[in-house]
Amino acid sequence: MAADARVDRGSLTTRRTLIAGLIGSIMVSLGGFGIADIPRNHPILTDTGLSWLTYGHGKSLCSITFWVGVTLMVIAWIRLGRILCDRTRDHSGLHLGRWVLAWAAPLMVTVPLYSRDVYAYLGQGALFGAGFSPYADGPAHNPGPLVDSMAQVWASTTAPYGPLFVWVTHLVVAVTGDHVILGVLAMRLVLLPGLLLSLWAIPRLARHFGASAAAGLWLVLFNPLVLIHLVGGPHVELLMMGVLSAGMALVVTGRHVGGLVLLGCAVSIKITAGIAVPFVLWIWLAHIRQRRQVGARDVALVLAAIVGITVAVFAAWTALVGLGLGWLTGLGWADRIVNWFTLPTVVAHLVTLVAAPFTPLNLQTVLPITRLIGEALLAVILVVLWWRQRHSERDAMAGIVLAMLAVVILEPSTLPWYYTWVLCLAVAFTLPTWVRALVVGISTFMLIVFQPDDSILFYKLPETLLALALGGLAAASVMRTDPLRIGALGRRMWGVRTPVPARDG
Repeated sequence: MAADARVDRGSLTTRRTLIAGLIGSIMVSLGGFGIADIPRNHPILTDTGLSWLTYGHGKSLCSITFWVGVTLMVIAWIRLGRILCDRTRDHSGLHLGRWVLAWAAPLMVTVPLYSRDVYAYLGQGALFGAGFSPYADGPAHNPGPLVDSMAQVWASTTAPYGPLFVWVTHLVVAVTGDHVILGVLAMRLVLLPGLLLSLWAIPRLARHFGASAAAGLWLVLFNPLVLIHLVGGPHVELLMMGVLSAGMALVVTGRHVGGLVLLGCAVSIKITAGIAVPFVLWIWLAHIRQRRQVGARDVALVLAAIVGITVAVFAAWTALVGLGLGWLTGLGWADRIVNWFTLPTVVAHLVTLVAAPFTPLNLQTVLPITRLIGEALLAVILVVLWWRQRHSERDAMAGIVLAMLAVVILEPSTLPWYYTWVLCLAVAFTLPTWVRALVVGISTFMLIVFQPDDSILFYKLPETLLALALGGLAAASVMRTDPLRIGALGRRMWGVRTPVPARDG
């Protein structure tokens, strides 16, 4: 009876935690209407009588609602982690997939959060529909409400996305036209398969390598950073993450051709997914090695299949869209983003800071040098990782995760949603508590220093210190329940004593 009571209390706690996260998601969605990336030059708020949400007391109310919602989601995520990362519990009856969709649902209908990238996607799709090439011309060549709403720094730049995603944006705008609101909602719908594929792939990747499927879902899909940025944003990474993780799930379970087709599609969405492809060689050979000895002919055939299938899929999408390889030029525009989240930028800032008393070094002079060094170091690391992690399927999977992490740390610029490249594949491993705490701390920090209106607080010292403190508190809460001892203090104030377990004897 006592055991049944504990199970009932545990189930009730879990359900309350999941409901708290859902309430937080709803509050984030509602608060976003006043403080997030509202379309510019669009009369919808005025026509509906809701323009008061964007200024004065209305904006303050939305801000409070939004940040209380973020807090609820983070607290619920941390509490849920204690439950789902406990492998002694049975999580089969929790219907976690449904709860992921429930947390995501309110974010499907809110104003774009933390970024105006979705307006850029639509602007590039409209540009393509108007007869221009997004790989040669910026959205500013086709002025209209979509271009008005995007971040103007990107209005003159070309698209860095693969042909599959450009085709998707073209289809969306062909249906919604210049209607900004419908375009945002439609874009979220076409990116939604990425979430569904992730829901399918993440548990399979985890179980294949002996990790916890529930812990994998917690790490990625219950993560407020992932949900708010990728669904609420929305961002192309949602689709790429789903296709990438599904492709790897097929590869590791022996369906190599189907997996490579999906990986080719992932590369056709965003070129970063191509980091995973060379490691498929070692996984495929490891599967052959389980049946017989691997010979030179096996290596040649597998290598030819990997290159042939991936290139064929990418070539097919390129031919369908008919824009060639112009997306390569768009990759360089990321250099316009300058923040502390990559090692080359950190080093450039430190060099200018140390040199300041002696010589007036400009960041724009130092940054290209540190970025070039970072790119060279990254190239070496990727090659070393590929060769070093060749011995087994598990080694190769770890190599992909480490390679994606190296890209995030060493590339010229990084944004919060880029970390999904790492997380969606790290689910294959049982992460130690300190790593989970680090993920929680970084996720919480980034939810604060990046603001819902696309501004950034990373160069404002008081706000950055506050974000660091809150991120540290969130990380500490993973390592230890109630790190500030608030619960114990409350019990003392109310005169409630914590029972001390009796000693044997």
